[in-house]
Amino acid sequence: MKLNLRGRTVSLERPVVMGILNVTPDSFSDGGRFLQAEHAVKRAGEMIRQGAGIIDIGGESTRPGSDPVDEKTELQRVMPVVEALIKRYPDLILSVDTTKFEVAKAALEAGAHLINDVSGLRKEPRFAELCAEYGAGYVLMHSVRDPKTMQINPEYNDVITDIESFFREGLNSLEQAGVESVILDPGIGFGKRLEHNLEIIRHLDSFRSLKRPLLVGASRKKMIGDLLNDRAAEGRLAGTLAVHYHSLLKGAKILRVHDVEEASDIISVCHAISGTPAPKE
Repeated sequence: MKLNLRGRTVSLERPVVMGILNVTPDSFSDGGRFLQAEHAVKRAGEMIRQGAGIIDIGGESTRPGSDPVDEKTELQRVMPVVEALIKRYPDLILSVDTTKFEVAKAALEAGAHLINDVSGLRKEPRFAELCAEYGAGYVLMHSVRDPKTMQINPEYNDVITDIESFFREGLNSLEQAGVESVILDPGIGFGKRLEHNLEIIRHLDSFRSLKRPLLVGASRKKMIGDLLNDRAAEGRLAGTLAVHYHSLLKGAKILRVHDVEEASDIISVCHAISGTPAPKE
């Protein structure tokens, strides 16, 4: 399995780590730490050295209950970092986490390779044509409502069937627009109760029939805190690794994480056990 991102081929024979770079003051785990562009660029360099194959930059928090930011603010947060990283790390695969058309367009014009859309085309259906125009990849993530309200009594007929239907509808739109590389993210924690999140992880391999790479992002999320007696975000690393290891066994090809070195380690161990160890340094 591989991705074609603006003429760059990314092999997913070995799963890839996507490092989270939040340039926001209010993200649930690392809000405010990398709001300054120079700090964000330094953090990206650390994640690249630790094994990140993709860096995902976000300028608007999507934690449950978060307030939206305006387009101008998001552009001011994101674009200096995008431009600096493209200049400093020309071989880097760069993703931008946004639901705004002008932010996505500016990032692609600057050279970004992926648009990571937590709304899954609901907010901005023009993303399909935009990604096709630039030959960029697209992360189709399942969510319900907006971050402000998504955790208020989410309900499903059957969470796996409902997400699969959502994926099929989105894939149809993206394929009609001509988007070649689409990544599927079931959206852990985005409009899901704990039991929904656990069901998704248990049956992640159900989505493999769609023949698209699966991304899992459970890093330090509330579901892990719930399972560990309401543990705070900074104490959820071991739980995160357990969820992501199980996800690898179920077919995940991309892990979106805060803790890049540890995620790279579990990929190496998982593949050594399965008989496909990491290449020697």
